[in-house]
Amino acid sequence: MDHLADVKKFAKKPLNEAAFAGMSKAYALVMGKADTRYVACSDAAELERVRENFLKKKLGLKTADLDAAIKSTCDHMKADKTKSRLTFYYLLAEHYGKLDLFVKK
Repeated sequence: MDHLADVKKFAKKPLNEAAFAGMSKAYALVMGKADTRYVACSDAAELERVRENFLKKKLGLKTADLDAAIKSTCDHMKADKTKSRLTFYYLLAEHYGKLDLFVKK
């Protein structure tokens, strides 16, 4: 899968290449495993992991609209049966203005 093309297909703003590169590096191990490479929007436990481990722990978010943002991202990517975790995380970070967390300084 061409992850860069996938992110470009769904991103709402021009691609932040530095953030994409940082995310690619940070999640390389996750993306290398078939059972963790994709986000299953139909799995409540999976969506809870995205909320707790990515949005709260990684991005440091505590707002009440986290589940709504996850649902919105699922809806935005509904055309793809396999939702790349890297793309999914990029879109959520973009939504919350947190892409700079992945830019190496």
